[in-house]
Amino acid sequence: MGLLEGRRGVVTGGASGIGRGAARRLAAEGARVAIVDVDGDAAAKVAAELDGLSYGVDVRDTDAVREAFDDAAADLGGLDVVFNNAGTGSIARLHEYDPAEFKRVVDVNLLGVWNGIRAAVPHMLAAGGGSIVNTSSISGLRPSPGEGPYAAAKAGVTALTQSAALEYGSRGVRVNAVAPGAIWSAMTTPLLQLGEWEQEWTRRTPLGRIGDPEDIGDVVVFLCSDLSRYITGQVIVVDGGMTLHGAGIDGVLDFVMGMVEGGQ
Repeated sequence: MGLLEGRRGVVTGGASGIGRGAARRLAAEGARVAIVDVDGDAAAKVAAELDGLSYGVDVRDTDAVREAFDDAAADLGGLDVVFNNAGTGSIARLHEYDPAEFKRVVDVNLLGVWNGIRAAVPHMLAAGGGSIVNTSSISGLRPSPGEGPYAAAKAGVTALTQSAALEYGSRGVRVNAVAPGAIWSAMTTPLLQLGEWEQEWTRRTPLGRIGDPEDIGDVVVFLCSDLSRYITGQVIVVDGGMTLHGAGIDGVLDFVMGMVEGGQ
């Protein structure tokens, strides 16, 4: 019997990368999972692999997120576990960010998590408890130049996680976050394929490799299971030790800007 046998869950940003890896691990441990992703076709493919549900939803859309969670809860018979993982990023100097792009990054990474909490909590309160896990980042703990809105949003996820843990702990809802380091995903692969960044990030990581989505998924399983029954309001760093050496993407801004300004 799996650690999550009989649990009902939702994973946002579940069509690729960390979200897909976590959804697979949740399902492997016995949970039934609904995939929420802005790419509805990709979400449907992952859901089909897991005998789950899928919803093509932009996590910035408060009403659409609530409707997807409500529908999933009705179909699954409730919600016990939620992984608010959907995220995005970009890189630029703060004074050079287009306001719309700055807002987009903050809204996906922070508003999207709040929308997931808002949609999940009523179902968990009705059931007498549950576990919510949010995706923060080592960038929210130790920012690097060029990731201002992303780092700020991820730091906000930490505060939001702790606020929710305080508000709902007495009613049986635990809320924690994971802070990934360098993980192979749709967001990091373009950078890792530039120059020598894969080798550089590997060098900076004491465990000597770039992480896989399943490395995060295993921690999500733990935080959603009864093994973590006395843990709430925490941010678990999963970075292979990278932040022991400093921030995650130091040097990337100069590298990218050098390419852009050099016309490459």
